[in-house]
Amino acid sequence: MTKKKGIVYLVGAGPGDAGLLTMRGAELIGRAEVLVYDALVNPDFLRLAPVGAEIIYGGKRSREHAIPQGELNQLLVEKAQAGKTVVRLKGGDPYLFGRGGEEAEELRAAKVPFEVVPGVSSFFAGPNYAGIPITHREHCSSFTVITGHEDPTKEESSLDWKNLAENPGTKVVLMGVERIGKISEQLIKNGMPKNTPVAMVRWGTTGRQKSITGTLATIEKVVKDNGFTAPAVTVIGGVVNLRKKLNWFENRPMFGKRVVVTRTRQQASQLSQQFLEAGAEVLEIPTIKTIPPDEPRGLVDAIMGLNSYDWLVFTSPNGVDWFFDFFFKAFDDLRDIGGVRIAAVGPATAAKLKSLHLKVDVMPAKYLTNEIAKAINKYETVENLKIMLVRAQVANPDLPKKLDSMGAIVDDIACYKTIPETEDLTGSVARFEEAGADWITFTSSSTVENFHARFNLPAVKQKFPAIKLASIGPETSKAIQALKLEPDIEAKEHTIDGLVRAVMRAEV
Repeated sequence: MTKKKGIVYLVGAGPGDAGLLTMRGAELIGRAEVLVYDALVNPDFLRLAPVGAEIIYGGKRSREHAIPQGELNQLLVEKAQAGKTVVRLKGGDPYLFGRGGEEAEELRAAKVPFEVVPGVSSFFAGPNYAGIPITHREHCSSFTVITGHEDPTKEESSLDWKNLAENPGTKVVLMGVERIGKISEQLIKNGMPKNTPVAMVRWGTTGRQKSITGTLATIEKVVKDNGFTAPAVTVIGGVVNLRKKLNWFENRPMFGKRVVVTRTRQQASQLSQQFLEAGAEVLEIPTIKTIPPDEPRGLVDAIMGLNSYDWLVFTSPNGVDWFFDFFFKAFDDLRDIGGVRIAAVGPATAAKLKSLHLKVDVMPAKYLTNEIAKAINKYETVENLKIMLVRAQVANPDLPKKLDSMGAIVDDIACYKTIPETEDLTGSVARFEEAGADWITFTSSSTVENFHARFNLPAVKQKFPAIKLASIGPETSKAIQALKLEPDIEAKEHTIDGLVRAVMRAEV
């Protein structure tokens, strides 16, 4: 058998905003057998890796090296020589102050195939998100990018400070927060005016972004006064003055707010994306994940006897996913669902069903027990009709009781089970426990219960009194109230969109 040939992909992960990862980069992460990532890489990208991929932190910050560069180079070679598909994920662009060139040389010397995937660099993306164009017809038509890691006062500098100071154009400094005073001093000493505008952008393109402005004469003091720390990009030049007019990202309605999203990992993106687009920093902390029910035989038997049911009632998108996962293991054709009528609770559940080209006969406006039962009964009397409730293993008993009291024959079928999620692949839990958040959003009673089991919600509120709780609807609010707490807001429309709107209204 021919041994599989390995390859290394040096992939630029971009500046932080997940939307700025290239399509090629995302595709390769999805194929990685080994993923080696740096400190400034958005940790959400790790979720794109296949289950079972070996994930290695090789991050480097100014004084902290998880793996020395020489050892890291050798690691890439060894993994590829073992026949692995290796993705080396680097912040920004691999060849821009990222030592990607050194890694590529090492791979070439070892005769290891490699490919370089460029990434969006923070040197222009960070200023862009702070409202600063690097070039502008009325200000400059050139720019220079330098590293701030070099000590500007050392005798043998690789930088020509006189040339930098005298030549027109924007100066962009990467990794220069700790030396900004000495950098400013050298530029002034070599002829650049003291009042030259300076801006520094920390964690650019993310919800954690922070920007400060000053001049060459004042920027060191501004940094100290604001407790401003790395990682940051520094921009020096007249283009900084355009920030007052062009600052688009930091003017978004949720900018500066930290929002916790507690949905399952598979469902979190819809809610997270809306908050991200509003400028918020989002911590995805799924409190539950779904697995097959303890006794799947009941679901299998119900599916095999589908022709005996008049109604299928789906109460969540998870129910749709799990039901049809089992269904397609038993049948090859969707038409085998027969003539059963379908009820869906909420537009997200209905959308899942419609994506399978199934007609939803009934969808109550509100997720309330009486509303669901009334909506079905309004369509046709439920007396003596056989109804299958497709739900979680542990679910509110009110709905089957209500339908039963109306004369229906109800089978409450567990098609999945929710269990606590304990993983913290992206570090969101650690960041939450350290600094809290502005909002915690809850989309079901189970997210409340499992969040409480993991963190002790009353204790969290006591530690971070400013945290506000957002509930998607009455059932979720009841779970919060059971902990002797009150939701700060409850969505009027019990949907993801409704929850986002409620939080946004509260922030205005």
